[in-house]
Amino acid sequence: MRNKILIISVFLSLAIYAQEKKTIIHPDWSKSSVIYEVNVRQYTPEGTFAAFEKHLPKLKALGVDILWLMPINPIGILNRKGSLGSYYSVRDYKAVNPEFGTLDDFKKLVQKIHKMKMHVIIDWVANHTAWDNVWIKDHKDFFTHDSKGNFVAPVADWTDVIDLNYDNKELWNYMIDAMSYWLKECDIDGFRCDVAAMIPTEFWLEAYPELSKIKKVFMLAEANENFLHQAFDMTYNWQLKDLMKEIASGKKKTDSLTAFFETEKKVYKPNDYRMNFTSNHDVNSWDGTEFERLDGGATSFAVLCQLAPGMPLIYTGQEAGMNKRLRFFDKDTVNWKQSKMRSIYTQLNHLKKSNQALWNGTEGGEIKSIDCGNKNIYAFTREKNGNKIFAIFNFSKTSQKVKINSDAISGKYKDVFKKGTLKTIANNFETALQPWEYRVFSK
Repeated sequence: MRNKILIISVFLSLAIYAQEKKTIIHPDWSKSSVIYEVNVRQYTPEGTFAAFEKHLPKLKALGVDILWLMPINPIGILNRKGSLGSYYSVRDYKAVNPEFGTLDDFKKLVQKIHKMKMHVIIDWVANHTAWDNVWIKDHKDFFTHDSKGNFVAPVADWTDVIDLNYDNKELWNYMIDAMSYWLKECDIDGFRCDVAAMIPTEFWLEAYPELSKIKKVFMLAEANENFLHQAFDMTYNWQLKDLMKEIASGKKKTDSLTAFFETEKKVYKPNDYRMNFTSNHDVNSWDGTEFERLDGGATSFAVLCQLAPGMPLIYTGQEAGMNKRLRFFDKDTVNWKQSKMRSIYTQLNHLKKSNQALWNGTEGGEIKSIDCGNKNIYAFTREKNGNKIFAIFNFSKTSQKVKINSDAISGKYKDVFKKGTLKTIANNFETALQPWEYRVFSK
């Protein structure tokens, strides 16, 4: 029954989205933001809020604005996977995982984040719970049952969780109440919503205005469906992640990026935020690190994600060049080391704030791809209110010579990765790029 309702919900949502001229109004502070995913368990040897708090100055210096904390709730014990279980097996929506610390520890962390003029959202798992969730005792009707009355997993191999039944409208009230608790009690700034498209869109359309009565929230959907922008500020750019892998493997050439960004303009509205990334907790643990998946282009694609329309995501450890898959159900601390990635991310994060062409949604500039006559090369400009970016990438394993004849690129720029270097670029630009090399110009 629930699957039929979800299908109907999708069709209705698409129809509503096609007719709707406006998306939600984003918090003003999000217009030039960069988001950072915090894996509390693996961030420090202690794996606590207090230990993570000591890293906030480094994150501020890195230039990130929104800290997304993976689920902070207690983890189920019954049918647990691994020694510590999955963050996404929630035992109590209104409690803190004792492994991370206390509620007061979390409040202190949020206060410190706000004091440093950053924002914090927490991961919210609304689709399923742990087998020993506190609701089970008095609200068995909140859960999906099979024909024999047994609880069921939402996906066959998600054996540590059970499905919630959104046919029951009372569940909606309890879920919204639980989300409201964190806004009122801890003053968080919003939610990253796990598998958001597996939940009826009507629930999110009801939840968003209720949460917004408490404060202006920022909502991130772990989904790419465009109709979710009726209730979410931002969706995942899974499509770009997949395309980058195809280019890195040689299955597609870089001219596919031109087609991709033109499709984005048609599928999504100008003020729909899209989250660009080369990794996150799922991709890292299950698909491999960006160095495994993107070959020698991991750094180049990270730069593309920073410059393309949308909000760039940095996952825990990426700024340290982390080249290992973090274990998902067990302790596996990040090895923090010096890496060129920290410098690259820092430069581009701060560039995003100073150059409006890189801002998010309609606050930033439209991407305009440039024909280079070379399918290994991708170049584009973005421009807004006199601010401009010109970037060029060699997404191949071989050196390439580039010739561009276009009035769109002419001007006087700063070479972003050559400090203090000014360059006048004419409309007949020529250069040579080493394998996977990129150049970024800003004015």
